[in-house]
Amino acid sequence: MNDRTYTLEEASELMSHAFIYKMPFNQLLGIKLMSLNDDFVQLTVENRQQLIGNFTQNILHGGVIASVLDIAGGMVCINRILQRINPLTHTEIVDKMSRMGTIDLRVDYLRPGRGQLFTASASLLRDGNKIAVTRCELHNENNQHIATATATYLVG
Repeated sequence: MNDRTYTLEEASELMSHAFIYKMPFNQLLGIKLMSLNDDFVQLTVENRQQLIGNFTQNILHGGVIASVLDIAGGMVCINRILQRINPLTHTEIVDKMSRMGTIDLRVDYLRPGRGQLFTASASLLRDGNKIAVTRCELHNENNQHIATATATYLVG
């Protein structure tokens, strides 16, 4: 087993890589990481035929919107969890990531998902030992606010 010790930056990169490139559904969405820091993440996803919900108006599917917001919220929570692990070994990172999960996701769809490039952002509202709460937003390339979510995660 790989029990290498990572720096926080290396662990964050490992986690980001796992979210973007190792999870098949996330790969299907085509998510790209734009920014990640202690309590904020920003992702983008391009609209394409496979992600359309209303084909007559070329509108992004509501399930895609919810999923992207959930992924952004989950990434910001995992990144915060990494800051608590000492030492940051491969075993500890995998253990923490495997036990984390979404408890609740409430999405407000504010506008139809029109656009070509969507940006999801998430920030921490509450960071507890067992539960974390995030606020997530999705905007299109014209900075129109498409959806907002509040998501609760099991983190410990």
